[in-house]
Amino acid sequence: MTDLPATHRRLVSTVTKDGQARLSIQDVPLPVPGDDEVLVRVEATPINPSDLAVLLALTDPAGYTRQDDGTTAAPLAPAVQRALSARAGIDLPVGNEGAGTVVAAGASDAAQALLGKTVALAGGGFYAQYRKVPAAACMIVPEGTSAEEGASSYVNPLTALGMVGTMKREGYSGLVHTAAASNLGQMLVKLCAADGVPLVNIVRSDAQAQILRDLGAEHVVDMTADDFMAKLIDAIAATGAYLAFDAVGGGKLAGQILAAMEQAALRTQKADGPYGSRQMKQVYVYGGLSTAPTELTRSFGMRWRMGGWLLTYFLEDIGAAEAAGLRDRVARELKTTFASKYTQRITLDQAIDPAIIAAYGKRATGEKYLITPQA
Repeated sequence: MTDLPATHRRLVSTVTKDGQARLSIQDVPLPVPGDDEVLVRVEATPINPSDLAVLLALTDPAGYTRQDDGTTAAPLAPAVQRALSARAGIDLPVGNEGAGTVVAAGASDAAQALLGKTVALAGGGFYAQYRKVPAAACMIVPEGTSAEEGASSYVNPLTALGMVGTMKREGYSGLVHTAAASNLGQMLVKLCAADGVPLVNIVRSDAQAQILRDLGAEHVVDMTADDFMAKLIDAIAATGAYLAFDAVGGGKLAGQILAAMEQAALRTQKADGPYGSRQMKQVYVYGGLSTAPTELTRSFGMRWRMGGWLLTYFLEDIGAAEAAGLRDRVARELKTTFASKYTQRITLDQAIDPAIIAAYGKRATGEKYLITPQA
């Protein structure tokens, strides 16, 4: 590890015992890789919605202020403090995924083979200048691909592939996706087009709808429009999409999707007495853009399911060999199907600036932030 620093900087999120969420930059010893490990100089790491729950500790992004000790903190609501009591006093490194250059390696052949390579991977703690990881976890990015292009190669691409994979495993033939103009949603549009999967996209504005139409999306429905339900029923009837992935979570949307699925099914099926159609309808909640209670108005018969979906569990279910195949596809299509766009690039210090926290914490569609820890 010649010419490497003795310490490096990392961002941590802490729930304090006196009821605050605190963000700070720490200087910590540079880790030394074991025989089957490598040390990656992290050059790019995205802020995903899945990072924000840990990073901001379920706290209002606009509530953070700079403290006298250089940290940034916000008060925790009593209910949140109770919910996060297991985190009290623990400094949690943040950042699900990232990419960079392997600068040190353990003695094993697999580790040594990665020296000098640009790699992408996941595993947490990437809002840091360096990250020690198992050599087996690294994906070498294709020739001519930068760390920035590879930084978002795990969470969103594999989630999109996981949604299509879940559809196939559970016997459905089409998908409904909410908050569909997101970075992930745009990947899903391209993936479904490539794989011939019918897709219904639910968005929140005409501008978002146009983003997806420009990508070639055929079925785009604006949930703020007066004719939302009528258009949604038509789109589901046209596609046979009876499986939905909902990024919103709270409010009425999940129930509206189930109701639209039922009405679409009844166009070709007779109702089974008072129990509705025999079509199974499934909504998976995989995000929490809305923290409001999930409201279901029972108007969708008796064949329906609703539950949670997590990428980690999907990958465990399919096994290492199939998961590796998905990673191979991501690597091949990193500049096409799974390309990411970033609207802002920020440093570690900027990531704890209250004004910037308020901006990236809004999770606005089309605004994806990238942290560059070496800057």
